[in-house]
Amino acid sequence: MAATDRTFVIDGVVMPRLIYGTAWKEDRTRDLTAQALAAGFRGVDTANQRKHYFEAGAGDAIRAALASGTVRRDDLFVQTKFTYRRGQDERLPYDENAPLPAQVRQSFASSLDHLVLEYLDSYLLHGPATGDRLKPADWQVWRTMEALHGEGRVRLLGVSNFNLEQLKLLCARAETPPRVVQNRCYASRGWDAEIRAFCAEKGIVYQGFSLLTANRGVLAHARLLAIAKRHGRTPAQVVFRFALEAGMAALTGTTSPGHMAEDLKVFDFALEDAETRMIQTLAKA
Repeated sequence: MAATDRTFVIDGVVMPRLIYGTAWKEDRTRDLTAQALAAGFRGVDTANQRKHYFEAGAGDAIRAALASGTVRRDDLFVQTKFTYRRGQDERLPYDENAPLPAQVRQSFASSLDHLVLEYLDSYLLHGPATGDRLKPADWQVWRTMEALHGEGRVRLLGVSNFNLEQLKLLCARAETPPRVVQNRCYASRGWDAEIRAFCAEKGIVYQGFSLLTANRGVLAHARLLAIAKRHGRTPAQVVFRFALEAGMAALTGTTSPGHMAEDLKVFDFALEDAETRMIQTLAKA
């Protein structure tokens, strides 16, 4: 895996290190995704889980951006997810009575239709079947995802909301190893330090989400405010810059055009090593 300040390159796939997340936007998904693409975002994260995402809305924005020439397909990173029945509402993208391999393929086909794409850059298992280790269901799903990867229909596979034990089990038995881990990232848990370290060892990209909403206390901490003031930046920009310097890809789901522009300016400054170390332990200070 190669990395620059702005991108990761893994298995030949270019992944932006700042990705626009489309969760919880409902009828605003199309317009907000369009605004993000127009602002300069080239990574879009969604899921075929109507309970929390409107994948087709993201697809409408992507299709319009491609048609207008705002973006080229080769410059765009699109990531979505397969979600188990327990994470869905009644608007299912598959037949819940079908075997799991069929559900994965039905959901995947639905995602391609929603996103109006011929292939996906990244496809994630949206959480394990249960919170305890890995179950036979997880292996059925992963093997089907591996088959889709082998067919050339998805370029990277990954998981979301996995703990360290589950991730180690997956890496030990996967034929196609996960290349992405997307987790909610809490400062109070060391910014998921153990999983990030394992990802670095295995050549896996760690994507952090809820970097702001899960860490409101950090954003208001006097020491972080002092860092923001020294650099002439907002607290949110400092947290996103910290995430980049800690080796993550960062998701932002802002609905503000102004904040979109601010988020993209995190590439215009750097933190001092001492500042990065301090933020790493700030929730414990």
